[in-house]
Amino acid sequence: MWGAPAEPADSYYEVRPECTDVPGTKFKIRPGKTLSVRKWKAAFSPDGQLDIGQTLGRIHRGGIHPTIRGEVWEFLLGCFDPRSTYEEREQLREERREQYEKWKIVCHEIFPVVGSGEFITAPVITEDGQPIEEPLVLQEAHNAAEAATPNSTEIVNDLISNGPLDKRIINWLLLLHQIGLDVKRTDRSLIFYEKQENLAKLWDILVVYAWIDTDVGYCQGMSDICSPMIILLKNEADAFWCFERLMRRLRGNFKCTESSVGVESQLSHLAMVTQVIDPKLHQHLETLGGGDYLFAVRMLMVLFRREFSFCDSLYLWGEYDPDLFYLYEEPTLSMEEAKMRSRSMRHYGKFERENMKIKSEEAPLPISVFLVASVLKDKSTKLLHEARGLDDVVKILNDITGSLDAKKACNEAIKLHKISEKSKRLRRRSPRGKFDGDVCFPVKKQPSKSSCTVVSVSSGLRRLPEDVAANWNESQLCNSISRPIPLLEKHG
Repeated sequence: MWGAPAEPADSYYEVRPECTDVPGTKFKIRPGKTLSVRKWKAAFSPDGQLDIGQTLGRIHRGGIHPTIRGEVWEFLLGCFDPRSTYEEREQLREERREQYEKWKIVCHEIFPVVGSGEFITAPVITEDGQPIEEPLVLQEAHNAAEAATPNSTEIVNDLISNGPLDKRIINWLLLLHQIGLDVKRTDRSLIFYEKQENLAKLWDILVVYAWIDTDVGYCQGMSDICSPMIILLKNEADAFWCFERLMRRLRGNFKCTESSVGVESQLSHLAMVTQVIDPKLHQHLETLGGGDYLFAVRMLMVLFRREFSFCDSLYLWGEYDPDLFYLYEEPTLSMEEAKMRSRSMRHYGKFERENMKIKSEEAPLPISVFLVASVLKDKSTKLLHEARGLDDVVKILNDITGSLDAKKACNEAIKLHKISEKSKRLRRRSPRGKFDGDVCFPVKKQPSKSSCTVVSVSSGLRRLPEDVAANWNESQLCNSISRPIPLLEKHG
């Protein structure tokens, strides 16, 4: 209702009373701006087709009301085509639920703990396919027996009694306890996960996904990505398909080898962006041996789920990075139709609108890169004065876990994005300048009647008074480029 006071969005995600250090969200439910239940229902035609443009416009003005976020995300994540009807979606939903149940049955037949309402946290098998006889495993097996749930040791013994196990089964069984350990640590401040059934549901979805995606399997951090789906969608199969759709976009983040990490290209871009916005910090990090920026892997890999509060991370995903959700499968569309649809779908988000203004053949960097850069910039003084090694860098960044001001960080990320793009344009259009990383610092002196320093920019040569330029460092010269300077003359 117009005129009603804004309501804190985190009131819908209850926190355990003992977790007093969990920060409140800066985002509010704003009547008239936030996508409400009434506006959501009104966005559908009589046969069920969704006006996605109008819906996204409202989402990016005021977010999504928590009571409908799950069903809205099913569209944003590409589970359903906005042009589908009620009948088509219901049929597709049933088909997907059946498919998930089939996969879950396969997993249950191999390891009956799946689907039992329980989960494991101790390893059950060795890499060569033999059961593990260790106190922790035996104790967990004993607890399972008392609770009348499947005994993991007996399960593995039964499996190997029929002969050597298939490599795929061994690899999958090796992941189960690690998934269980991560499930216990995921969003532990929320009352929702006080219930064993919710923890087991999260475990079930992750182990089923690990079974079908043999390339990625499971990596630490995937539980943080999956957790919101469990909370937003009551049906386990529906939550699985939302997670699966999101993983199609993010699975590259989790494909790590002994020599590389999935977010390696993002780390390289982060280094370049930091060199532009804070050269001193970049140099300091390189001196400490952190020039590869591996300390930022977690932030990029799980999209700030641990740095922001639960509510803030949900708002971030929908409000500032719509490209995260844009993953519709439309094989029937022509190339031109797909491009038109992409433009109509993507220009509503704050970050994407900035990208749309920039005409560049290069693929735009994700907002997560600039979010990390904004965090480093905010902590620059502390890092420069207190970090004497990479352990100190990690500690300083870990101290911000769950306490970042998401709204401030997002707004700062958009500002840094503008600065970065401006420096790219200067670099491309000012070949006569002196370069320092991604930034153009032209300081060539030219003799003239009024002594000056010539600064080459995209629109021509601009001059600064000699007495001013002499006392400026390169950073100040760069900053001056972003401010209007009277154009004295242009040289071809």
